[in-house]
Amino acid sequence: MDNLGSHFLYPAELYASKEPFQINTILGSCVAVCLWDRTLNYGGMCHYMLPYWNGEGLASPKYGNIAIEKLLEKMYSFGCNKMNIVAKVFGGGEVIETKSPQFHIGERNIKLALEVLEEKKISIISSSLGGKQGRKIIFYTHTGEVKQRYVQRQTVNPDNKN
Repeated sequence: MDNLGSHFLYPAELYASKEPFQINTILGSCVAVCLWDRTLNYGGMCHYMLPYWNGEGLASPKYGNIAIEKLLEKMYSFGCNKMNIVAKVFGGGEVIETKSPQFHIGERNIKLALEVLEEKKISIISSSLGGKQGRKIIFYTHTGEVKQRYVQRQTVNPDNKN
């Protein structure tokens, strides 16, 4: 796999390829949806920050309902058939401690991914969701394989003079 192209996926972006690619991203409360066509061996990933676009401003892939839709459109433009597409979903960790439910972005991002994929009738064949840690994800577009590593939380101690 040495001759693989590599792409780092930033928040609010999506990337799909017909060529073998390795897509890397890092997730906290964000969610990444990896779509893979089992017949054509094409894949793509979106990385969104918030669940719903409110209809104001640009319909950006920063929002889950836009990102998943745009990624599916990209896959269809490659000739993928919905019946052959499967999903793997990652992220949505509560990496920031809060007592306020409106800040539970990770939970809300997970719920959105599950609802949209169910509505689109795309099977989720694997997932790693929630928890308190971030994740580093590597997705191989030509095999559908995903590698995940948990990212340890960093504690900031402003009183530490070292």
